[in-house]
Amino acid sequence: MTIADLITKPMALLAAFGMLCVSGTCPTSPAFAVDSAKHHSHEWDRDDEADDTLETRQDANRKLEWHSSGFQREEKDALLHVQLLGINDFHGQLSAGRRVANRPVGGAAVLAAYLQAAQTDAHDPDLSERTFIVHAGDHVGATPPESALLQDEPSIGFLNLLANPYCRYEDRREDRGHQGPWNDDDAKEDRRDRRQHPKCNLVGTPGNHEFDEGTSELVRLLNGGNHATGPFLENPYRGARYPTISANVVDEKTGKPILPPFVIKQVKGIRIAFIGAVLKETPTIVTPSGVAGLKFLDEAESINRYVRWLRRTEGIRTFVVLIHQGGRQTTYEGPTQPGGLINGLEIVNIVSRLDNDVDVVVSGHAHSFTNALLKNQNGVEILVTQAFSSSTAYGDIDLMINKHTRDVVAKSASIVTTFADAGPGLTPNTQVAELVAQAQAKVAPLVNRVVGNAAIDLSRTESPAGESPLGNLIADAQRSTLGTDFALMNPGGIRADLSAGPVTYGALFAIQPFGNSLVRMDLTGQQIYDVLNQQWANQPFPRILKTSGLTYTWDNNRPIGDRIVEVRRNGSPIDRQATFSVTVNSFMAAGGDNFTVLLQGRNQVGGPLDLDALITYIQSLPQPFSAAIEGRILRLN
Repeated sequence: MTIADLITKPMALLAAFGMLCVSGTCPTSPAFAVDSAKHHSHEWDRDDEADDTLETRQDANRKLEWHSSGFQREEKDALLHVQLLGINDFHGQLSAGRRVANRPVGGAAVLAAYLQAAQTDAHDPDLSERTFIVHAGDHVGATPPESALLQDEPSIGFLNLLANPYCRYEDRREDRGHQGPWNDDDAKEDRRDRRQHPKCNLVGTPGNHEFDEGTSELVRLLNGGNHATGPFLENPYRGARYPTISANVVDEKTGKPILPPFVIKQVKGIRIAFIGAVLKETPTIVTPSGVAGLKFLDEAESINRYVRWLRRTEGIRTFVVLIHQGGRQTTYEGPTQPGGLINGLEIVNIVSRLDNDVDVVVSGHAHSFTNALLKNQNGVEILVTQAFSSSTAYGDIDLMINKHTRDVVAKSASIVTTFADAGPGLTPNTQVAELVAQAQAKVAPLVNRVVGNAAIDLSRTESPAGESPLGNLIADAQRSTLGTDFALMNPGGIRADLSAGPVTYGALFAIQPFGNSLVRMDLTGQQIYDVLNQQWANQPFPRILKTSGLTYTWDNNRPIGDRIVEVRRNGSPIDRQATFSVTVNSFMAAGGDNFTVLLQGRNQVGGPLDLDALITYIQSLPQPFSAAIEGRILRLN
């Protein structure tokens, strides 16, 4: 299957798809509230549990409401209520175990119970027929073992269980065990992607992690077919029953989208367009081989092109954007603040440039919450949501649409935490729980193997200089494995903390789930200075590398590109002309996270997987083992 084969719309649509273009970035509208000072204080695409408190969750749950100036005069019979339930950054969190304020939260079965309960209303019996479940990317990738070791197929299966009977596999074979309505006209055109049925209640967009293993694996995961190491829980694996859309990821040669850019849903004669997008910086945070042959276009320009086209050709006036890009909203007391302060210049800039007919943006990537009304550059208020991450919350979004104008005349949202010890969380979804149990049982023999014993909790939380105990342990493991002078580890590759006590394979897999191999290379002292300076240069936020074998000092007052004051080995400054052996992972060696100096490394030699290196190293340590912040990184100012 080629990338072009993924486009399943009729030829008229294909012609329109080919008209995409890249545009320059427009300036951010001053109408937006932006906390630029905080923009670089957190690394997106990872959990920041220090910011995730009960107070934050309560803030997120406050309902935000907007209505048009004439809404109070609208006749009830002239309005259509549509509900959106939005999730983001699920990251394969099938199992329970996460906590907020020491309360159990999330897990796929608990999340499913909340989503089901949200569609049940005794006073509105057909609410489920007017509800769509949407996800804003990173549904897979950087996942726990029960998903990752099974190539994330169980995470797709989880959403399949939430799909209604109108959602069908693209696989044209008879749907085994599936009964449900399917109209004659649904099969009129063989080119139609059956997942795009207008009454299918699910739709998603890819995040950066969907590209971790390249386009071919993303295609397989969505369209079906057994993996080379499968089958796992399903044989044959049939893929997703729901559409995955993206307007701004195109084939580098043809300029055509690799996925349908949008899907049109229909509720009681009213059509609603959902348009997907992923952050255009995806190539800087994904292994280059994962995005080979792809181009990531400007998000707002790509979205607007389809808004205009659908408005002109289809008469659609209600638009929902699913985008894997986002920010963090500051906490507050009292009613939700319209235009709430968002730190995340990228999402603010994108929303400022969206077409006036965009009503809702369901965002992700920052693993935090957003529930705000943000004005675009024409003063139109757009509802922007984000629901934390890893199954611990969902966005409960209500739209009121005028049946005559087809415009949204009122909208509201709250971010609901999926506590497992209250409400729907007390009765987890049984079908989903069974799927999770099957996945856990499949991987249990490997996951539960104990490989060591940690004396204390080892955290990835960074000191003000950027050092962390767990980062030091991992860097030491990599340097020891390949016997090099130094090792450098990217912080985004450390996905979880390590608890004190018996350390299992599963716990270490959760920390390093990407399957990167280690690479040994030679760098000059000057190149080491240069790569360390790239921690700030051309980065959306500082990416402070974890080190082994070297220490260094950086000055926050010095200009970006020249912040490294001195690099030392055994307390003495390194010779910039000398050559040193360095271990990095394969993601970094390929220039990942914008550490392009590593592409210049000489005499590159591959090594074992980073996870295997960490396991072997831990087993070699006196037990129980430990690690600490040692002053490997020193900060001035």
